[in-house]
Amino acid sequence: MSATPIYIICSPRPQVGKTLAARLLSEFLLLKNGDVISFDINLKEPSLLDYLPKTTETADVIDTYGKMQLMDRLIVNDGVAKVIDLGFHAFDEFFKMIDEIGFMKEALRRHVAPIILFVADIDRVSAHSYEMLRRQVPPRALMTIDNEFVVRGELPAAMGQGRVLRLSALPVFLKTYIDRLNFSFTGYLRHEKDSSTELHQWIRRNYTIFRDLELSVMLQRS
Repeated sequence: MSATPIYIICSPRPQVGKTLAARLLSEFLLLKNGDVISFDINLKEPSLLDYLPKTTETADVIDTYGKMQLMDRLIVNDGVAKVIDLGFHAFDEFFKMIDEIGFMKEALRRHVAPIILFVADIDRVSAHSYEMLRRQVPPRALMTIDNEFVVRGELPAAMGQGRVLRLSALPVFLKTYIDRLNFSFTGYLRHEKDSSTELHQWIRRNYTIFRDLELSVMLQRS
């Protein structure tokens, strides 16, 4: 019986490319599977909901009601992949919650496969938070996203020990282009006839990374 994946994209720091990664992954899953449900847990704009309003719902972990609503949606093996764009303001509360309720063990029992995608940075807060996740999350369920636009060099040693997904940096003018609210990665692939452009190749490379990630999750939990 195949497990339903939940991709939790997170960082305790703002401005590290977390929502960009969530957009890419959500659009890839929608293209490949025909369906995806994304959850936006952010305070600042623009957020995932602004980019993908048709497949994204807002969620919060501020109070018990919000936590229960979110968990009820996640702990279901319905075959539809979930993507969580977890804002830095909710990082500590979210992982405190899933630790208290035994979410990882309950997910395994219900054939749901949570994958924590931690967006790296070189500051002390990120290092501390990553170590917390290493203690709390099984190694197979924790991966690091190395956003080269942010890290600009080698990852901190601890973050590079496990599985790493690398997002290569784009030139600033292309970064500004894809940050437009009406920009679609899949739409660009479909309408840009020149497959040799830097942006075309960048999107395809990242889609390939996420394809391999999804396959590894399915093989691991099937």
